Amino acid sequence: MSDTIRAVILGIIEGVTEFLPVSSTGHLLLAERFFGLGEGAFWDSFTVLIQLGAILAIVGLYFKKLWDVAIGMFTGDAYARRFVIGVLVAFLPAVVVGLIAGKYIKSVLFNPWVVCFTLIVGGAILLWIDRLDLKPREHDATKFPLLMYLYIGIAQCVAMIPGVSRSGASIVAAMLLGADKRAAAEFSFFLAIPTMIGAFAYDFYKNRSEMTMDHMGIVAIGFVVSFITAIIVVKTFLEYVTRHGFAVFAWWRVIVGTLGLIALALGR
Repeated sequence: MSDTIRAVILGIIEGVTEFLPVSSTGHLLLAERFFGLGEGAFWDSFTVLIQLGAILAIVGLYFKKLWDVAIGMFTGDAYARRFVIGVLVAFLPAVVVGLIAGKYIKSVLFNPWVVCFTLIVGGAILLWIDRLDLKPREHDATKFPLLMYLYIGIAQCVAMIPGVSRSGASIVAAMLLGADKRAAAEFSFFLAIPTMIGAFAYDFYKNRSEMTMDHMGIVAIGFVVSFITAIIVVKTFLEYVTRHGFAVFAWWRVIVGTLGLIALALGR
């Protein structure tokens, strides 16, 4: 398989799974394990670097809201300032846990067995959440209480275990804390911006000496594909979960995790 085709496939996987509660990292690890995609040091970095394409999709889709928040920061808008502080508060727990335990998590937990088990468990949790008779109090992701932002950020740390899903963890936490489905999903998008930009910057700096012009071309292909795919997925996802909930994503996780366990047990 050529590097270009591999970049396109991985870009699609990233764009489709990054903002759905199904775990992009888990799917990318399984794609590497069972289909030989993304093997090697460069491809490990590639899957991190193309996340910026997915993030820019969020920036594009929410540009007006994000621009209003940015302007409000300098014009005395209390809600804008509180939202920015809230995103930073939610972002900090992942930074702390990542610095303390990031290497351990990656060396011990990044394997397909863990991914398959966490996909199944996460699917069961999504089914449970979907069937709860929750009474949402918060309908605007930019106006959550500050403590709520912190608790969501702490919950997001669980997603450092591959297969858990960053968006899934933050959505479940937000809903349990009183957010409606749409607001919970939107805040998971906003929280992804600093989280994934930080991961991109760190990985790019760490591996900058290994990036040749050929490598940058392959990254650019994956970047563009993940950007386009993410735009389509996010717009569709919000409308779908608002009307139908998360059951389809829960069952997807269970099916993929179960098939993965069967393949691993058969020595594939």
